[in-house]
Amino acid sequence: MQTKLTQILNLKFPIIQAPMFLVSNVAMVSEAMKSGIAGCIPALNYRTLDQLRSAIKALKASKVEGGAFGFNLIVNKSNVKYKGQLEVLCEEGCDFIITSLGSPEATIKQAHAAGIKVFCDVTDLKFAKKVEQLGADAAIAVNNEAGGHRGNLSPQELTNLLSKELSIPVISAGGVGCKADIDRMLSYGAEGVSVGSPFIASVEAGVTDDYKKACVAYGAKDIIMTERISGTPCTVINTPYVQKIGTKTTWIESLLNKNKSLKKWVKMIRFSIGMKATENAAKKATYKTVWVAGPSIEHTTEILPVKMIVSKLTT
Repeated sequence: MQTKLTQILNLKFPIIQAPMFLVSNVAMVSEAMKSGIAGCIPALNYRTLDQLRSAIKALKASKVEGGAFGFNLIVNKSNVKYKGQLEVLCEEGCDFIITSLGSPEATIKQAHAAGIKVFCDVTDLKFAKKVEQLGADAAIAVNNEAGGHRGNLSPQELTNLLSKELSIPVISAGGVGCKADIDRMLSYGAEGVSVGSPFIASVEAGVTDDYKKACVAYGAKDIIMTERISGTPCTVINTPYVQKIGTKTTWIESLLNKNKSLKKWVKMIRFSIGMKATENAAKKATYKTVWVAGPSIEHTTEILPVKMIVSKLTT
């Protein structure tokens, strides 16, 4: 399973443990590195820059040959911490950064100056071409089987398209829950895969047992789209609570979204409310369960250590 991704990050297997809001943590990524894959954490999982800096130091201390670690940055205006987070990452150092939801231009320039690789989330060819021109080291092809915020094209359609049109490596994100899925993505032209949802039900994940058990109990047919978290369609498990609150934005949000001067603020407020609800569901015992996951939980049958999940994905 040696590919361009394993060469870029010096990995044993072409797998990135995807960055998941409130789920990914140092323990998960440390075990991922020991298992021969890369791990990534959203910088927003840390409330302060000092906490982010401490996480980087802990990961550097636990890094082993054949593994790598990185962080995900939201690079648009909704993330007011972005500049500080990027500065800390460049000061302390990491193997790679994954950018999402905005132009990666500034990130690529600063990260490359610090010797850090930059991979960019993309959902179509137009944006993929743009990040390639900006100097991205790889494109993360977010397809319509991804958990959380997903793309519109199927894994085969998006990966085939980008691998033929780009000169940089394509990493497929979405729809991977077993080794056969990885083999399938590589056959489409991917140089690696980004895998998230199967790792939610890991021993090391810092979420409630209820969240982990939900990933075991529910399957692909139980994943639906909702606009109630961030204002942008996002995949969640169709729990009774999600059914109760509905999946569409409220009428007043829809009305305000039509006003160009207010749209940005409405989205920021919705994002803040949605993230708080997601945090409560992930971190607290609560009936208000909004559990983000993708259809690849179909292959999740028990809660396992990260190393055993990696083994299932690679053997």
